[in-house]
Amino acid sequence: MKAIFYSTMSYERPYIIREQERLNNELKLLDCRLTLETASLAKGYDVVSVFVNDDGSAPVLRELHRHGVRMLSLRSAGFNHIDLDEAEKLGMIVARVPAYSPHAVAEHTVGLMLALNRKFHRAYQRVREQNFSLDGLMGFDMNGKTVGVVGTGKIGELVCKILAGFGCKVIALDPIENKHCLDLGVQYVPARVLFERSDIISLHCPLTPETRHFISREALSAMKTGVMIINTSRGAVIDTKALIDALKSSKVGSVGLDVYEEETNLFFKDLSDQVVHDDVFVRLMTFPHVLITAHQGFLTEEAISEIARVTLDNISRFGNGLELGLNQVRAAVQISAPRGSVT
Repeated sequence: MKAIFYSTMSYERPYIIREQERLNNELKLLDCRLTLETASLAKGYDVVSVFVNDDGSAPVLRELHRHGVRMLSLRSAGFNHIDLDEAEKLGMIVARVPAYSPHAVAEHTVGLMLALNRKFHRAYQRVREQNFSLDGLMGFDMNGKTVGVVGTGKIGELVCKILAGFGCKVIALDPIENKHCLDLGVQYVPARVLFERSDIISLHCPLTPETRHFISREALSAMKTGVMIINTSRGAVIDTKALIDALKSSKVGSVGLDVYEEETNLFFKDLSDQVVHDDVFVRLMTFPHVLITAHQGFLTEEAISEIARVTLDNISRFGNGLELGLNQVRAAVQISAPRGSVT
Protein backbone atom coordinates (compact mmCIF):
# COMPACT_ATOMS: atom_id res chain seq x y z
CA MET A 1 0.00 0.00 0.00
CA LYS A 2 1.05 3.56 -0.73
CA ALA A 3 0.24 5.95 2.10
CA ILE A 4 0.84 9.67 2.51
CA PHE A 5 0.93 11.21 5.98
CA TYR A 6 -0.11 14.85 6.45
CA SER A 7 0.83 17.03 9.45
CA THR A 8 3.69 14.74 10.40
CA MET A 9 5.48 16.12 13.45
CA SER A 10 9.18 15.68 14.15
CA TYR A 11 8.43 13.92 17.43
CA GLU A 12 6.36 11.18 15.75
CA ARG A 13 8.51 10.49 12.68
CA PRO A 14 10.93 8.06 14.41
CA TYR A 15 8.01 6.02 15.74
CA ILE A 16 6.29 5.87 12.34
CA ILE A 17 9.53 4.87 10.63
CA ARG A 18 10.23 2.21 13.27
CA GLU A 19 6.79 0.67 12.84
CA GLN A 20 7.11 0.79 9.06
CA GLU A 21 10.24 -1.35 9.18
CA ARG A 22 8.12 -4.40 10.03
CA LEU A 23 5.47 -3.73 7.38
CA ASN A 24 5.45 -3.59 3.59
CA ASN A 25 3.97 -0.18 2.85
CA GLU A 26 5.33 2.76 0.91
CA LEU A 27 5.10 5.92 2.99
CA LYS A 28 5.54 9.62 2.32
CA LEU A 29 5.66 11.92 5.33
CA LEU A 30 4.60 15.56 4.89
CA ASP A 31 4.83 18.51 7.27
CA CYS A 32 1.89 20.38 5.75
CA ARG A 33 -1.75 20.14 6.81
CA LEU A 34 -4.34 18.46 4.64
CA THR A 35 -6.42 21.18 3.02
CA LEU A 36 -8.23 21.58 -0.27
CA GLU A 37 -5.05 23.14 -1.64
CA THR A 38 -2.75 20.32 -0.52
CA ALA A 39 -5.07 17.40 -1.31
CA SER A 40 -3.53 17.04 -4.77
CA LEU A 41 -0.29 15.86 -3.14
CA ALA A 42 -2.12 12.59 -2.41
CA LYS A 43 -2.46 11.74 -6.10
CA GLY A 44 -1.37 8.15 -6.66
CA TYR A 45 -1.68 7.14 -3.00
CA ASP A 46 -4.16 4.60 -1.69
CA VAL A 47 -4.25 5.90 1.88
CA VAL A 48 -4.09 9.31 3.52
CA SER A 49 -3.17 9.58 7.20
CA VAL A 50 -4.28 12.70 9.07
CA PHE A 51 -4.04 14.30 12.49
CA VAL A 52 -6.57 16.32 14.52
CA ASN A 53 -6.16 19.67 12.74
CA ASP A 54 -6.27 18.34 9.20
CA ASP A 55 -9.29 19.21 7.07
CA GLY A 56 -11.56 16.24 6.48
CA SER A 57 -14.49 18.21 5.13
CA ALA A 58 -16.61 17.02 2.20
CA PRO A 59 -14.81 19.09 -0.50
CA VAL A 60 -11.42 17.78 0.64
CA LEU A 61 -12.64 14.18 0.73
CA ARG A 62 -14.06 14.51 -2.78
CA GLU A 63 -10.73 15.86 -4.00
CA LEU A 64 -8.83 13.00 -2.35
CA HIS A 65 -11.21 10.48 -3.85
CA ARG A 66 -10.72 12.04 -7.29
CA HIS A 67 -6.99 11.40 -6.89
CA GLY A 68 -7.51 7.73 -6.03
CA VAL A 69 -7.49 7.76 -2.21
CA ARG A 70 -9.66 5.00 -0.75
CA MET A 71 -8.84 5.15 2.95
CA LEU A 72 -8.34 7.73 5.69
CA SER A 73 -6.17 6.52 8.57
CA LEU A 74 -6.53 8.86 11.54
CA ARG A 75 -3.68 9.24 14.00
CA SER A 76 -6.16 10.11 16.73
CA ALA A 77 -9.14 8.78 18.60
CA GLY A 78 -11.29 11.79 17.72
CA PHE A 79 -12.93 12.04 14.32
CA ASN A 80 -15.03 15.21 14.54
CA HIS A 81 -12.84 16.77 11.82
CA ILE A 82 -13.93 14.15 9.27
CA ASP A 83 -17.19 14.29 7.30
CA LEU A 84 -18.17 10.66 7.82
CA ASP A 85 -21.34 10.93 5.73
CA GLU A 86 -19.34 12.12 2.73
CA ALA A 87 -16.71 9.44 3.28
CA GLU A 88 -19.42 6.79 3.23
CA LYS A 89 -20.94 8.19 0.03
CA LEU A 90 -17.51 8.02 -1.60
CA GLY A 91 -16.87 4.50 -0.33
CA MET A 92 -13.83 5.66 1.64
CA ILE A 93 -12.83 3.63 4.69
CA VAL A 94 -12.09 5.67 7.82
CA ALA A 95 -10.06 4.13 10.66
CA ARG A 96 -8.81 5.63 13.90
CA VAL A 97 -6.74 4.81 16.98
CA PRO A 98 -9.50 4.39 19.56
CA ALA A 99 -7.19 4.03 22.56
CA TYR A 100 -3.47 4.65 22.86
CA SER A 101 -2.66 5.88 26.36
CA PRO A 102 -5.55 7.28 28.39
CA HIS A 103 -3.02 7.67 31.21
CA ALA A 104 -1.21 10.35 29.19
CA VAL A 105 -4.20 12.69 28.95
CA ALA A 106 -5.48 11.91 32.44
CA GLU A 107 -2.12 12.70 34.04
CA HIS A 108 -1.79 15.90 31.99
CA THR A 109 -5.26 16.92 33.16
CA VAL A 110 -4.38 16.55 36.82
CA GLY A 111 -1.04 18.25 36.17
CA LEU A 112 -2.92 21.33 34.93
CA MET A 113 -5.08 21.28 38.06
CA LEU A 114 -2.07 21.16 40.37
CA ALA A 115 -0.15 23.81 38.43
CA LEU A 116 -3.08 26.22 38.53
CA ASN A 117 -3.91 25.54 42.15
CA ARG A 118 -0.36 25.92 43.45
CA LYS A 119 0.58 28.45 40.73
CA PHE A 120 3.69 26.60 39.60
CA HIS A 121 3.88 28.57 36.35
CA ARG A 122 3.95 31.90 38.19
CA ALA A 123 6.32 30.70 40.91
CA TYR A 124 8.76 29.38 38.29
CA GLN A 125 9.00 32.79 36.61
CA ARG A 126 9.40 34.60 39.93
CA VAL A 127 12.29 32.45 41.14
CA ARG A 128 14.09 32.85 37.80
CA GLU A 129 13.94 36.60 38.44
CA GLN A 130 15.21 36.06 42.03
CA ASN A 131 11.83 37.08 43.41
CA PHE A 132 11.23 34.76 46.36
CA SER A 133 8.07 36.40 47.65
CA LEU A 134 5.11 34.09 48.28
CA ASP A 135 2.47 36.80 47.94
CA GLY A 136 -0.26 35.78 45.50
CA LEU A 137 0.75 32.12 45.38
CA MET A 138 -1.81 30.79 47.87
CA GLY A 139 -3.45 27.52 46.81
CA PHE A 140 -5.84 25.08 48.46
CA ASP A 141 -5.83 21.45 49.58
CA MET A 142 -7.20 19.15 46.87
CA ASN A 143 -8.31 16.83 49.67
CA GLY A 144 -12.00 17.31 50.35
CA LYS A 145 -12.72 19.41 47.25
CA THR A 146 -15.56 18.48 44.89
CA VAL A 147 -14.48 17.81 41.32
CA GLY A 148 -17.02 17.43 38.54
CA VAL A 149 -15.88 15.14 35.71
CA VAL A 150 -17.81 15.50 32.46
CA GLY A 151 -17.44 12.29 30.47
CA THR A 152 -16.31 9.08 32.18
CA GLY A 153 -14.84 7.10 29.33
CA LYS A 154 -11.33 5.68 29.69
CA ILE A 155 -9.66 9.04 30.31
CA GLY A 156 -12.40 10.38 32.56
CA GLU A 157 -12.30 7.15 34.55
CA LEU A 158 -8.56 7.53 35.17
CA VAL A 159 -9.00 11.16 36.20
CA CYS A 160 -11.61 10.03 38.73
CA LYS A 161 -9.21 7.39 40.03
CA ILE A 162 -6.36 9.88 40.49
CA LEU A 163 -8.60 12.45 42.17
CA ALA A 164 -10.07 9.84 44.48
CA GLY A 165 -6.49 9.16 45.56
CA PHE A 166 -6.14 12.82 46.49
CA GLY A 167 -9.21 12.53 48.71
CA CYS A 168 -11.46 14.57 46.42
CA LYS A 169 -15.19 14.08 46.29
CA VAL A 170 -15.81 13.21 42.66
CA ILE A 171 -19.15 13.72 40.91
CA ALA A 172 -19.72 12.99 37.24
CA LEU A 173 -21.95 13.59 34.25
CA ASP A 174 -22.37 10.89 31.61
CA PRO A 175 -25.45 9.17 30.15
CA ILE A 176 -23.64 5.85 30.63
CA GLU A 177 -22.51 5.23 34.19
CA ASN A 178 -19.04 3.67 34.41
CA LYS A 179 -18.99 0.77 36.89
CA HIS A 180 -15.33 1.39 37.74
CA CYS A 181 -16.17 4.99 38.64
CA LEU A 182 -19.11 3.87 40.76
CA ASP A 183 -16.78 1.48 42.59
CA LEU A 184 -14.53 4.47 43.38
CA GLY A 185 -17.48 6.22 45.01
CA VAL A 186 -18.17 8.60 42.11
CA GLN A 187 -21.70 9.97 42.16
CA TYR A 188 -23.47 10.67 38.86
CA VAL A 189 -25.51 13.86 38.86
CA PRO A 190 -27.36 16.09 36.36
CA ALA A 191 -25.46 18.90 34.65
CA ARG A 192 -26.99 21.64 36.79
CA VAL A 193 -26.02 19.87 40.01
CA LEU A 194 -22.47 19.31 38.76
CA PHE A 195 -22.12 23.00 37.91
CA GLU A 196 -23.47 24.14 41.28
CA ARG A 197 -21.40 21.78 43.47
CA SER A 198 -18.01 21.57 41.76
CA ASP A 199 -14.93 23.43 42.93
CA ILE A 200 -13.17 22.08 39.82
CA ILE A 201 -14.76 20.97 36.55
CA SER A 202 -12.80 18.72 34.19
CA LEU A 203 -14.01 18.10 30.63
CA HIS A 204 -13.50 14.71 28.97
CA CYS A 205 -16.24 14.49 26.35
CA PRO A 206 -16.07 14.26 22.56
CA LEU A 207 -17.16 17.15 20.38
CA THR A 208 -20.64 16.48 19.04
CA PRO A 209 -23.50 18.81 18.13
CA GLU A 210 -24.80 18.22 21.66
CA THR A 211 -21.53 19.09 23.41
CA ARG A 212 -20.55 22.11 21.30
CA HIS A 213 -20.40 25.05 23.74
CA PHE A 214 -21.55 22.76 26.54
CA ILE A 215 -19.81 25.27 28.81
CA SER A 216 -22.02 28.18 27.81
CA ARG A 217 -22.89 31.49 29.45
CA GLU A 218 -25.81 29.79 31.14
CA ALA A 219 -23.63 26.95 32.41
CA LEU A 220 -20.99 29.38 33.68
CA SER A 221 -23.61 31.41 35.53
CA ALA A 222 -24.70 28.27 37.39
CA MET A 223 -21.17 27.49 38.66
CA LYS A 224 -19.57 28.38 41.95
CA THR A 225 -17.74 31.69 42.05
CA GLY A 226 -14.03 30.96 41.70
CA VAL A 227 -14.48 27.59 40.00
CA MET A 228 -11.50 26.03 38.19
CA ILE A 229 -12.21 24.69 34.68
CA ILE A 230 -9.94 22.19 32.91
CA ASN A 231 -10.41 21.19 29.27
CA THR A 232 -8.33 18.44 27.66
CA SER A 233 -11.08 17.19 25.33
CA ARG A 234 -12.02 19.48 22.43
CA GLY A 235 -11.82 23.26 22.34
CA ALA A 236 -15.33 23.94 21.11
CA VAL A 237 -16.84 22.24 24.16
CA ILE A 238 -16.31 25.68 25.74
CA ASP A 239 -17.73 28.98 24.47
CA THR A 240 -14.44 30.88 24.71
CA LYS A 241 -15.94 34.38 24.57
CA ALA A 242 -18.32 33.50 27.39
CA LEU A 243 -15.37 32.06 29.33
CA ILE A 244 -13.40 35.30 28.94
CA ASP A 245 -16.31 37.31 30.32
CA ALA A 246 -16.54 34.90 33.27
CA LEU A 247 -12.82 35.33 33.91
CA LYS A 248 -13.13 39.11 33.77
CA SER A 249 -15.93 39.07 36.34
CA SER A 250 -14.01 36.57 38.54
CA LYS A 251 -16.88 34.10 38.27
CA VAL A 252 -14.26 31.66 37.03
CA GLY A 253 -11.16 31.58 39.22
CA SER A 254 -8.75 29.71 36.95
CA VAL A 255 -8.66 27.83 33.66
CA GLY A 256 -6.39 25.11 32.28
CA LEU A 257 -6.69 24.43 28.54
CA ASP A 258 -4.91 21.91 26.38
CA VAL A 259 -7.31 22.65 23.52
CA TYR A 260 -8.85 25.75 21.98
CA GLU A 261 -11.84 25.98 19.65
CA GLU A 262 -9.92 27.87 16.94
CA GLU A 263 -6.61 26.06 17.42
CA THR A 264 -6.24 24.86 13.83
CA ASN A 265 -4.11 27.80 12.70
CA LEU A 266 -2.18 28.03 15.97
CA PHE A 267 -1.25 24.74 17.57
CA PHE A 268 1.55 22.44 16.35
CA LYS A 269 3.39 25.42 14.82
CA ASP A 270 6.23 27.70 15.90
CA LEU A 271 4.75 31.20 15.68
CA SER A 272 7.24 32.80 18.07
CA ASP A 273 8.40 35.33 15.46
CA GLN A 274 4.92 36.18 14.20
CA VAL A 275 1.93 38.22 15.32
CA VAL A 276 -1.00 36.08 16.43
CA HIS A 277 -4.12 37.52 14.79
CA ASP A 278 -6.64 35.59 16.88
CA ASP A 279 -7.79 38.36 19.23
CA VAL A 280 -9.83 35.97 21.38
CA PHE A 281 -6.84 33.72 22.02
CA VAL A 282 -4.56 36.70 22.69
CA ARG A 283 -7.07 38.02 25.23
CA LEU A 284 -7.23 34.62 26.89
CA MET A 285 -3.46 34.61 27.34
CA THR A 286 -3.51 37.92 29.23
CA PHE A 287 -5.06 36.36 32.33
CA PRO A 288 -2.49 35.30 34.95
CA HIS A 289 -4.79 32.52 36.17
CA VAL A 290 -5.12 30.88 32.73
CA LEU A 291 -2.67 28.12 31.81
CA ILE A 292 -2.62 26.93 28.19
CA THR A 293 -0.72 24.02 26.70
CA ALA A 294 -0.81 23.43 22.94
CA HIS A 295 -2.69 20.12 22.67
CA GLN A 296 0.11 18.13 24.25
CA GLY A 297 -1.93 15.99 26.62
CA PHE A 298 -1.32 12.89 24.50
CA LEU A 299 2.42 13.53 24.15
CA THR A 300 4.14 10.64 25.91
CA GLU A 301 6.48 8.02 24.48
CA GLU A 302 3.95 5.30 25.17
CA ALA A 303 1.09 7.12 23.46
CA ILE A 304 3.03 8.15 20.33
CA SER A 305 4.42 4.63 19.96
CA GLU A 306 0.94 3.12 20.17
CA ILE A 307 -0.54 5.67 17.74
CA ALA A 308 2.15 4.81 15.19
CA ARG A 309 1.68 1.07 15.69
CA VAL A 310 -2.10 1.08 15.34
CA THR A 311 -2.07 3.55 12.42
CA LEU A 312 0.34 1.39 10.42
CA ASP A 313 -1.57 -1.76 11.36
CA ASN A 314 -4.82 -0.18 10.16
CA ILE A 315 -3.21 0.64 6.82
CA SER A 316 -1.76 -2.85 6.44
CA ARG A 317 -5.04 -4.54 7.33
CA PHE A 318 -6.86 -2.41 4.79
CA GLY A 319 -4.27 -3.29 2.15
CA ASN A 320 -4.63 -6.98 2.90
CA GLY A 321 -8.42 -6.88 2.80
CA LEU A 322 -8.78 -7.63 6.50
CA GLU A 323 -11.51 -6.32 8.81
CA LEU A 324 -10.62 -3.24 10.88
CA GLY A 325 -13.04 -4.09 13.67
CA LEU A 326 -13.65 -1.38 16.26
CA ASN A 327 -10.95 0.80 14.68
CA GLN A 328 -13.21 1.55 11.71
CA VAL A 329 -15.42 4.62 12.04
CA ARG A 330 -18.76 4.60 10.26
CA ALA A 331 -21.21 7.40 9.55
CA ALA A 332 -23.89 5.61 11.57
CA VAL A 333 -21.75 5.64 14.72
CA GLN A 334 -23.12 8.00 17.33
CA ILE A 335 -21.40 8.70 20.64
CA SER A 336 -23.84 9.67 23.36
CA ALA A 337 -22.68 12.97 24.75
CA PRO A 338 -20.75 13.46 26.93
CA ARG A 339 -19.31 9.91 26.85
CA GLY A 340 -15.59 9.34 26.44
CA SER A 341 -12.63 11.57 25.81
CA VAL A 342 -10.79 12.07 22.58
CA THR A 343 -7.49 13.41 21.28
